[in-house]
Amino acid sequence: MSRDERRDRFEQRMREDRRDDQADRRRRDDDRIDRVRGERRERRDGDVTIITEGDRTIYRDGGRTYIRRDENLRFREGARDVREERDGDTVRTVVTRPDGSKVVTVTDRDGQLISRTRTTVTGEDYVLIDNRPRGGGRRGGFVDLGLAPPRVSIPRERYIVDADDASYEQIDEAFSAPPVERLDRSYSLDEIRQNAPLRERVRSVDLDTVTFDTGSWDVRDDQIKKLENVGLAMESAIKKNPRTVFMVEGHTDAVGNDDDNLSLSDRRAQAVAEILTKYFTIPAENLTTQGYGEQYLKVKTDGPEERNRRVTVRNITQLLTSEK
Repeated sequence: MSRDERRDRFEQRMREDRRDDQADRRRRDDDRIDRVRGERRERRDGDVTIITEGDRTIYRDGGRTYIRRDENLRFREGARDVREERDGDTVRTVVTRPDGSKVVTVTDRDGQLISRTRTTVTGEDYVLIDNRPRGGGRRGGFVDLGLAPPRVSIPRERYIVDADDASYEQIDEAFSAPPVERLDRSYSLDEIRQNAPLRERVRSVDLDTVTFDTGSWDVRDDQIKKLENVGLAMESAIKKNPRTVFMVEGHTDAVGNDDDNLSLSDRRAQAVAEILTKYFTIPAENLTTQGYGEQYLKVKTDGPEERNRRVTVRNITQLLTSEK
């Protein structure tokens, strides 16, 4: 299918998606941080503060704060069958799609991801994520690799691509380019999530023009069109390599409560990932999401700043699979 045909398909899906106004208003009322605050429960486990809020958990561990969630929920949408198989300390969740393909996610008894694979209808197995600890680390804990920021020799606009101003070709280049600095080994997903200097070794595409209402993570209909070139470029990358994994990161500005910002950013990243799967040929399992709140400001300011309220997309495949 040509790019023009894929654009036409995207436009058609948008036209067909006429949601009931009343149901839409109810959903948007639910997609607000003030509702989530009432769900929060806090407890201590040694030196770690653990805050649960529905299907998400915020951890405060020393000077670090991070959020986790069960991404299996995204894969269940439209599934033909979902089953869980327990084997000792591991849980194997098998999601069967309408076409017969299967997504298999293995977690430990605490829900921490171990691996994710896809089996096609023709029996081909694709390992998308292997999250086993490397270098003596432990699953579930914070892993500080002690990496320095990479040395970047390309122009800023090619390294951090602003989706609103970039062409399809520029976004496609960002997703297909090699790391800006040599990698010594492959890394686990936890290592990638928890180490900004590692993520910065691959180029990124910023969606800072996809805006959200204050305190909400709902992606309004008028914002979906802004994802067109990004979604089409992601489709192209996955078609070339079915093992491609994209990370969708959520970021906020420094205004507001830290826990609210972290939760909002994570939910906004998930909302964009769901839109990408709904309107483009991007399997949910080829996406992983992570919220960072106000930890990585694009513009260093404590005040309100639209460019800090953004979603960032990176192709992390080479970080997951590179060998020395």
